[in-house]
Amino acid sequence: MGSTPEAETAQVNSAPPGVVPALQKWSGGTGRLVLSARSRVVVPVGASTGLQQLAKQVAADAAELTTLRPTVFTGTPAAGDISLKVDTAADFGSAKTALKPEAYRLDVGSDVEIVGGSDKGAYYGSRSLLQAVVSSSDRLSLPVGTAVDYPDYAVRGFMLDVGRKFFTPQYIQAQLRWMGWLKMNTLQIHLNDNLFSSHYDNDYAKTPAAFRLASTNPAFAGLAAKDGAYTRADWDSFETTAANNGVTIIPEIDSPAHSLAFVHFKPELGLNNGASDHLDLSKPATTDFMKRVFAEFTPWFRGPTVHIGMDEYPSSLKAEYKTYFNTMASYVRSLGKSVNAWGSISQMSGSADGYDKNVVMNSWNNGWYSATAAVADGYKVINSNDGLLYVVPFAGYYHDQGLDGSYIFNSWAPNIFGGGKDLPVQDPKLLGAMPAVWNDQAWQGYTELQVHGLIEKSFAALAQKMWSPTAGGTDYSAFLRKVATVGQGPGTSYLPDTITLNHTPGDLAYGHPATASSTEASGLDAANAVDAFDATRWASSYSDSQWLKVDLGSSKTFTSVRLNWQNAYGKDYDIQTSNDGTTWTTVAQRRGRTTAGLDTLTFPATTARYVRMQGITRGTTFGYSLYSFEVISDDLAQGRAATASSTEALSLPAANAVDGDDATRWASTYSDNQWLKVDLGSSKTFTSVRLNWESAYGKDYDIQTSNDGTTWTTVAQRRGRTTAGLDTLTFPATTARYIRMQGITRGTGYGYSLYSFQVRA
Repeated sequence: MGSTPEAETAQVNSAPPGVVPALQKWSGGTGRLVLSARSRVVVPVGASTGLQQLAKQVAADAAELTTLRPTVFTGTPAAGDISLKVDTAADFGSAKTALKPEAYRLDVGSDVEIVGGSDKGAYYGSRSLLQAVVSSSDRLSLPVGTAVDYPDYAVRGFMLDVGRKFFTPQYIQAQLRWMGWLKMNTLQIHLNDNLFSSHYDNDYAKTPAAFRLASTNPAFAGLAAKDGAYTRADWDSFETTAANNGVTIIPEIDSPAHSLAFVHFKPELGLNNGASDHLDLSKPATTDFMKRVFAEFTPWFRGPTVHIGMDEYPSSLKAEYKTYFNTMASYVRSLGKSVNAWGSISQMSGSADGYDKNVVMNSWNNGWYSATAAVADGYKVINSNDGLLYVVPFAGYYHDQGLDGSYIFNSWAPNIFGGGKDLPVQDPKLLGAMPAVWNDQAWQGYTELQVHGLIEKSFAALAQKMWSPTAGGTDYSAFLRKVATVGQGPGTSYLPDTITLNHTPGDLAYGHPATASSTEASGLDAANAVDAFDATRWASSYSDSQWLKVDLGSSKTFTSVRLNWQNAYGKDYDIQTSNDGTTWTTVAQRRGRTTAGLDTLTFPATTARYVRMQGITRGTTFGYSLYSFEVISDDLAQGRAATASSTEALSLPAANAVDGDDATRWASTYSDNQWLKVDLGSSKTFTSVRLNWESAYGKDYDIQTSNDGTTWTTVAQRRGRTTAGLDTLTFPATTARYIRMQGITRGTGYGYSLYSFQVRA
């Protein structure tokens, strides 16, 4: 990287780098530091093994994400280096004492210095460094300034049910890296469970059940699931990847309910002579067996905590349950681990009297054991509220299409449990949060990557709200733009990335002012329908005659609209246009629609400033809800890749001629033989081009087409032009992928300059 900030940049960097989650504190300097081939990742002499490993990881990650290939060095950093340090006594601003090991300082000047409160803090600082570089326009630089960053919550977690559905080691590895990229620090893996017997004729012998750890101990031969289980080598690899990415794994072995895998293994331990997925706690052999299970597998687990389940057991067996709860909690602690459990005391006993209090409770349901009740009883809690944070893929209940990221970003925080059971902000007994994916209906045959698609909708928003509920601001679309820019991080190529800016070329509505007749809730605003993110949406109130309107800024010509309906779709609706926003003309109609998803309506070319969807009849009992509302121009060039023979200045690139904005322009150098070329993406048929010349216009030029970008055919000519402004050239229908304006003679002493270059279908 360059040894000094770019001298020509004098403006203070008031805006922080676009990292996710957002930085807690940023103090901007002036200029940018540009990284180069001379950059090194430097650790001090005597650095811990963990810090040395991190230096290697940062170098490898930078090589994966950018064109940089930094080396690793031990010693004193020079200008242009990235140095990693640990200083437990460093000033980390308002970080809580208990969370200072995860805090860091990031100083960017003539070099980069990351100081962590521990190796983990330094790791998180390295994630912000890499994200800042990736989000820069050149993917090589970052703004000069100082960040002080730290989490507000100790547990920033996620729970994955692999008991009902096996997730491959490849998936787990990528999940851990993705979590580290977003500074999430806890992955709970739910290792055993079973599907619903009601789906299998209430025959527990036929009901699929699985335990996902495979021991070589003959005493447990046959316990591991045949459709997928993790060996000790697999688990070791998970633990290593977790440690390298700032994540702690909490393994969960669930009992005495959800225990059909154990009942299949030893039917005599099940209630009702094995016709149950509950263990029979009246038998001492049951507790003895579960102790042997924990004794066998706890040595695999490197983290400090083991989760012992304890949810959804019959309340009629409350005495046996309490004894088992206390026995297993005490036993797992004797194995050297702290203990977590699913909060169930209100449902099971009504009172925590006599229960082991040295357990952390996941408050998963306000009726089973609310956070307020658990805290009042002296427990520390983690927010896993089912109504707010459960995803059950494709089940028809519990957010089966994924959590609403907009709701999470705008309305949720770790202290919110709903139902009048919220805790005070920063309650000292609230450790954090852990949303969960439960694969109740794995029989549907969906894939692990489909599950990822549901998780991704809200994952970054959850990470932000668990790191800091307030630092991310209030603009969800702006937040998603950051998410799309930084991506899912190194080592995650297995996971498809769907949080991307889906700006359809030729979409005139993108980014323009949008209004609506109503909005269902905060965060579901009309602007969400034109932000090019299908992870955001507009939703109306629950009545039929609702509308969404877009102001295109000036009169534009278009030939279709494309709507992407959320589940609350429109059954009957019109597409209407207007030049004054008051008098409307219907240009297309949809009647009798029966599904959500994409709907494209095409009509004769129409010129107007305003366009709207006018709802007539809803398709559901909810309102109207659109992920996107696109107004598609008949200009085939808009938004496509444009290149030019030359550019007068960096601020006047070829892309300006096809961005749909006549306030921007491309300009060439001051010579005659210059060209502007557009790649239409694939072969298209067109009959005219329209050029809007700035005052530096072309006097003589050709319009040429090509199918390979190399061999060109002239389809139209202009000779002797004497003015700037609009020029339309029409020719017989032509099919090609590439089209260009080939300048011959300039009309002025300057170069060629176009506000727009449009290709008409």
